[in-house]
Amino acid sequence: MRTAKICLAGAAAAAMVGFLAAPASAAPTDTTTTTFEVLVGTLDIDAPATADLGDGAPGGTITGQLGAVTVTDSRGAADASWVASVTATNFQTGGGTPAETVLATEIDYWSGPSTTTTGTGTFTPGQATAAAAAPLNNVTLLPAFTHTGGTGGNTATWNPTLIVHVPLDSIAGVYTGTVTHSVA
Repeated sequence: MRTAKICLAGAAAAAMVGFLAAPASAAPTDTTTTTFEVLVGTLDIDAPATADLGDGAPGGTITGQLGAVTVTDSRGAADASWVASVTATNFQTGGGTPAETVLATEIDYWSGPSTTTTGTGTFTPGQATAAAAAPLNNVTLLPAFTHTGGTGGNTATWNPTLIVHVPLDSIAGVYTGTVTHSVA
């Protein structure tokens, strides 16, 4: 009787091992939680290194374009608004006496419309038309272009025009100054 119980117990154990060792059946679908990160970029402005506006006589005007100015916003912000501004130094020739200086305020800036834009939101020139041209200043920033709303990345490019009101008492020479664009 004892042998029968041992055989029965052995058979039950063998059946259990067979049951546990049976191949697993695969689920018809499975999911993987996947992540990635979009990094914060930068807000940059790029303007020409040099520009030659041309020439003109004392008491006249000199009008010329500065060249393409581009804002690139890769911050990936939920509100991708920014303001580009411009300022200038006084322009001088020779030793910088009053007759050798054209003040920044004697130079008007006209951003004009954008030449290209990308992204969403509203792009607005600081001075959309020549009639809206405004004097530069070496202290106060003049709005050059703005972007409001939109999300993620965007770009705007414009080609501003400078109008130099040459003082009547200016002496002949090449006048040099700096026009600085910034964005925030």
